[in-house]
Amino acid sequence: MSDAAPPAGLAADLAVVILAAGKGTRMISDLHKVLHPIAGRPMLLHLVASAGALSPARTVVVTGAGREQVEAAVTPLGIATALQAEQLGTGHAVAQARVALAGFSGDVLILYGDVPLVSAATMRRMVERLHGDDAPATVVLGFRPADPGAYGRVIADASGRIAKMVEFKDATSDERAETLCNSGLMAVRSNDLFGLLDRVGNDNAAGEYYLPDIVMLAAADGRASAVIETDAAEVAGVNSRGELAGVEAAWQAERRARAMAEGATLIAPETVWFAHDTEIGRDVVIEPNVVFGPGTVVGDRATIHAFSHIEGAAIGERAEVGPYARLRPGAMMGVASKVGNFVEMKKAVLGDGAKASHLTYLGDAEVGPGANIGAGTITCNYDGYFKAKTVIGAGAFIGSNSALVAPVSIGAGAIVAAGSVVTRDVAADALVLVRPEQTEKPGWAKRFRERMAARKAAK
Repeated sequence: MSDAAPPAGLAADLAVVILAAGKGTRMISDLHKVLHPIAGRPMLLHLVASAGALSPARTVVVTGAGREQVEAAVTPLGIATALQAEQLGTGHAVAQARVALAGFSGDVLILYGDVPLVSAATMRRMVERLHGDDAPATVVLGFRPADPGAYGRVIADASGRIAKMVEFKDATSDERAETLCNSGLMAVRSNDLFGLLDRVGNDNAAGEYYLPDIVMLAAADGRASAVIETDAAEVAGVNSRGELAGVEAAWQAERRARAMAEGATLIAPETVWFAHDTEIGRDVVIEPNVVFGPGTVVGDRATIHAFSHIEGAAIGERAEVGPYARLRPGAMMGVASKVGNFVEMKKAVLGDGAKASHLTYLGDAEVGPGANIGAGTITCNYDGYFKAKTVIGAGAFIGSNSALVAPVSIGAGAIVAAGSVVTRDVAADALVLVRPEQTEKPGWAKRFRERMAARKAAK
């Protein structure tokens, strides 16, 4: 999270309340809904990261069913939790944060754990609007979906001053014609929040306490609220696997556009998948059907060929990956190094200018600058109990179809002949040849064929 001071217009004291008490039954999953990943990061932690840019004094996650999973995800981050033991509506859920916010005086930003794409910029706008000249009682985040459907409507004037908020089922035909809808996200002062919540009733079809009711309660006290708008995609909620896929697609589309705007070339953008923390340098070329898992950094002018899968890897400037390569966590490629087709790296360092062009496994290995790893080379790093390391010196040449049985070291400039199984260290600039001596028997193949043909004819 950022430690920077809040900008002008933003309250020095801010608390964030994230509602994550829903059961998520439509996900049909043992994993809590808000922990399903978008771009390799749980939805809930996307919100935590975005809100963190505003440097909140306190963050509270309201949990319910599956609380243990949610608490395990946020407690290590120093985030407080509150329990909504019984689902009695969004107003009741926010009220459960009262104890966690005891003694706090400032602004409260209310978010939803299953609405993960809300940006820090939008959150900032909500809080800044709360401190506008007209001092609204609350600020509601509205949106205009292509199909307003059964969303609650926000009736407001041109300045965003809210005249009425109404649930779809309670709206008149004129109110239903309004296209501005309520996302549920809200900013409100802590000094107002809990007093208003105490007055919210549950005289409705669901018998629940609704958070939006505080807008009209404040209006009854002569204090108007305001609405600001955002794109519908930013407040898309996730209640099913289909909606999860839709939000993932929206996130990926934005990230791809940003990568290209920052100087990367994506040959077929719709086929490239980024993780939440992927870092792409300038003039990087990414071919179709490439997947980036978490923890990957790609240096300037690198090329990632088609059908490569990269996770937890650092790729140096002008390096080349793939096609059909797999880089696993701990893979590090130096400047102008190359990993070719059907090569896998794991916890391995490939030095500057080193190459492993075909059909190779490099695990728990260190390859020096300028070394060449021939096709079919395997670093045998696991004996069934323990992992061991292989070290290959600068400029070494490993012939095709060689097995390097760790722990083992190949000296700088050494040559390992093709087909060798190396079990002991090799000195610098030495040739190691580990294979049976070739034996040739002249005419043997012809005599064998004749003998076998005769046996077959005799049957």
